[in-house]
Parts: sequence; C-alpha cells; structure tokens
Amino acid sequence: MSRLSPRLASGPQTLKELYWAISLISLQGFGGVLPVAQREFVENHKWLTLQEFIEDWSVAQVLPGPNVVNLAIIFGGKCFGIIGSIVSLAGMLSIPMVLLMLIAAFFNHFHDNVVVIGVLRGMGIVASGLIAGSVLKMASVLKKHPLGFWKCILIAVACFVGIVVFHISFVILLLTLGLLSMVLTYFQLIKQVNHE
Repeated sequence: MSRLSPRLASGPQTLKELYWAISLISLQGFGGVLPVAQREFVENHKWLTLQEFIEDWSVAQVLPGPNVVNLAIIFGGKCFGIIGSIVSLAGMLSIPMVLLMLIAAFFNHFHDNVVVIGVLRGMGIVASGLIAGSVLKMASVLKKHPLGFWKCILIAVACFVGIVVFHISFVILLLTLGLLSMVLTYFQLIKQVNHE
C-alpha cells in the first residue's frame, strides 16, 4: 500500500504517513479543523506553503461537502493521485467516526448534565478563537495578492457584513463577491502580464 511513489516532493512519502497525518489532523479538530490543518500542513510538516494552503482551502470551500474533507481529498490527490484521495478520506473519517459514535452514546446518557453543557459551550469559545487566529495568519498572504491588500480586505469585510449583518445566503455571496473577486483578479493578472 505504501510503495506508491509520491507526486508531491515536499509531501508525505508513503500512504501510511498520509493516512496518519490526516487522522491526526481530524482528531485535533474540535470545533473546527481549519487552524489545525493550516498548522500541520504549513508549519509543522511544511508540505505546503501558506499560499498553496490558501489556494487549496479556497477550492475546498466552494466544493460541496465539508471543507476540511475536501481539503484532505485535494491534498491526497496531489500526493498520490486517486488512491491518495481515498486514503486521505479514510484518514479524515475512520477514527473520528468511531469516536463520534462513542461520544454520542455517552452524550445520550448525560445530555442534561450541567457540566457537559458547560464543556460544550466552552469548546465553542475556544474554536472561535482558533478560527480567528488562523484567519489573521492567512491574511498575511493577501499582501502578495494581485488585487492588493486593501481591495482583498474590502471584499472580505463585504462578505463578513453580508453574512453577519444582512444574513445573505452563502451561495449568493459566492456567486456575487466570489465571481467579482475572480474577475478582478483575472483582469489584474492580464494587466500585469501585458506590462511585462
């Protein structure tokens, strides 16, 4: 199983290494896996640059299904092709699925316990902090974006306001602001190529 040669030179060298790395990411992702995935792929293993991570994460965001599962499938595919995607999917789902069934059985018996309720609410606060921290780390890449830092921030703020203040559907924002940012970036890249 692990004799397949990797396509991504900086990535995991065996399918076994890929499976356990993805499993470790999924097991650390209480309340949100984005911060954990970013730390593991970019900082700890150095399998992706921050720019590559953001590009893959952007694609994972717009595909149907859970974002981090999409990211794992994309990364596995980059490393070992279709078999890598399957191994990444197994790594993302197998151990957490067993744990989730055990936790669900436990929660079924103690769902009205004040301590359990407090623990779950506390996890929500920490998860929000982890996501905010990751967003701030990833924002540094916007300085190198073809549109420039402030245009990117303006689009991000417009998206945030659209969701939080006006409760606009994610699909509508994706089709408007997402399409707008892609078109603006495309024309900016064409402009840069023509100047060279």
